[in-house]
Amino acid sequence: MMKKQTKDPKEMRHGYTTGSNATAATKAALMSLLLQTRVMSVEITLPIGEKVTFQMEHVFIEENYAMAEVIKDAGDDPDATHKAKIVSTVSFSDLHGITLDGGKGVGRVTKPGLPVPVGQAAINPVPRRMITETAQEVIDEFGIEKGVHIVISVPDGEEIAKKTLNGRLGIIGGISILGTRGTVVPFSTAAYKASVAQAVNVAVKNNCKHLFLTTGGRSEKYAISLYPNHPEEAFIEMGDFVGFALKSCKSKKVTKVTLVGMMGKFSKVAQGVMNVHSKSAPVSFEFLASVATQAGVSEDLVDEIKGANTASQVGTLMIEQGYNSFFSKLCTYASEAGLKEVNGGMEIETIIMSMQGDVLGRETVTWESKLSE
Repeated sequence: MMKKQTKDPKEMRHGYTTGSNATAATKAALMSLLLQTRVMSVEITLPIGEKVTFQMEHVFIEENYAMAEVIKDAGDDPDATHKAKIVSTVSFSDLHGITLDGGKGVGRVTKPGLPVPVGQAAINPVPRRMITETAQEVIDEFGIEKGVHIVISVPDGEEIAKKTLNGRLGIIGGISILGTRGTVVPFSTAAYKASVAQAVNVAVKNNCKHLFLTTGGRSEKYAISLYPNHPEEAFIEMGDFVGFALKSCKSKKVTKVTLVGMMGKFSKVAQGVMNVHSKSAPVSFEFLASVATQAGVSEDLVDEIKGANTASQVGTLMIEQGYNSFFSKLCTYASEAGLKEVNGGMEIETIIMSMQGDVLGRETVTWESKLSE
C-alpha cells in the first residue's frame, strides 16, 4: 500500500536500498565473526561515494558463523520493502575467497533477460559488488586467509514479493536485492521505469513479439481477458510512462504493441501526452470536443464536452448517447501519437476500456498507413 505523499518532495527523506542494507548487515556479521563480539553499528560507502552508518537490530555469533539483521528504512518512499528485515549470515568456508548466495525470502531467477543469470539468487550486479567488495575490505583489514560464505535473506521476502513484479519477471521465492545508487529517492520515477524496461527485456528474451502495455492492474486484467492465449510475460504495467514504455519496446525491436487503458489517461495519449500522470498535463476538453465533432456529435453535446470536468465524464456522455465512433477515433489518435513518439517501426493498437471491462474503442495503426495519409 503506497503511503500518501504529504510533504514537499524537496523536504522528503531519502532512504537506503536493499543492496545497501544487505551490505551493512554483511559487514556487521563479518566483523562480529572475526572479533567474536557483537558489532551493532557499521559504516559503509555507497556507490555514489556517500558514507553512511547503519545500526543493526540483532547480531548473533557462534564460533564459525555470525548473523546480523538490519531494518530497511526507505525514507519517505512508498517502497514495498520499507521496514523489511534484511539479514546477512556469514560463515567460514573451505572454498577460496568470497562466495555469495540468497537465502529465505530472496528470489531466484528462472527466466532470461534479467541482469542476473538464470539459477542465481536475485542479487543485482551493483549490490553484489557492494557486498563482496565491502567483505573483501574487512578480510584484508584483518588479514585472514580463510574463505568466507555470505547468505542474504529476507524473512518476509516471499510475502513482500507479491506486491512487486518479481513473479511476472520470473523471480521466484522472494524479493530482489536491488540498488544502483545506494539511496532510495522519494517518489522517484527511475525505479518504476527500470522495472518497465526490465519487463520488456524479459518478454523479448522469452520470444514475445506482441506486447501489451497497460496503465494499471485493472487494465492489465482486461488485456489478459482479451488476449488469453498470450504468455504472462507479454503483459506489462507501464503505469503513467507511455512514451518510455513504447521506446523500450522499440529499442528491443518489438513488432506490435497493444495499449490497454481507460478514457482518462488515454485521452491524454491521444493528445500526444506521453506521461499521463494526473499532474503531467491537463486533459484538453477542446481536443475531445474536436474528436466528438469528427464523430458526428451534435453541437449541443460538443458544447457540453467543452464544459466537462473530467475525461471520464465525457466518456460516459458518449456511451449514453451511443457515439461509439468517438472512441474509435480517440484510439486512432492515441495509436498515431505513439507511433510519432517512437518514429514508427512497429504496429500500435489502442484499446479503451470502460470501468466495467467493456471495450469502448479499438483501433490499430501502422507506420506505413500513417505515412500514406
